[in-house]
Amino acid sequence: MNIYRDYIKRALGFTISLVALMCLSPLLIVVAVWLHFANRGAGVFFLQERPGKDGKIFKIIKFKTMTDERDDEGNLLPDEDRLTRVGKFVRSTSIDELPQLVNVLKGDMALIGPRPLLVRYLPLYSEEQARRHEVRPGITGWAQCHGRNTITWTEKFKLDVWYVDHCTFFNDVKVIFSTIKKVIGRDGISQAGQATMEMFNGNN
Repeated sequence: MNIYRDYIKRALGFTISLVALMCLSPLLIVVAVWLHFANRGAGVFFLQERPGKDGKIFKIIKFKTMTDERDDEGNLLPDEDRLTRVGKFVRSTSIDELPQLVNVLKGDMALIGPRPLLVRYLPLYSEEQARRHEVRPGITGWAQCHGRNTITWTEKFKLDVWYVDHCTFFNDVKVIFSTIKKVIGRDGISQAGQATMEMFNGNN
């Protein structure tokens, strides 16, 4: 049994998230208004189903950084074409992740943990990779501090599983300080030629 992971981490995350939401509410309101106009009617929040602890599906909440522009056939344009200048700034500063504090309050997520990925990836994981779901997903995590979106999927999953086996208060503190450093430096936001990171297909 890991007392920190199973008991203390949840209580600590809830408290920090509640305080953070109260303190950051003026910023969140300003960003919401800003995105309302920048997204050209596409909305302010992005809601999407993601797998959480033990693969349980929940809806993640983020600020929406893209428009809903489509081509002549009705298909959404590539991410890099729909990412607005405002959205690019919001994403590069990781402000788009802040609404996930609500997910932490609800118990869907933790402050620190493997990032919640797409539901369609679930059948593509190996048995070892699927271990990333043994803990609550996080707003930031060990993999985000060791390359974020610039490392390969294989490297990312290895880091996620390492964290599952080494979930301690001190490692979480390391993640927090490393995340702050990367956000300030806007490091590892995307892979070359991608708005964020290439899709996972089970082989990359």
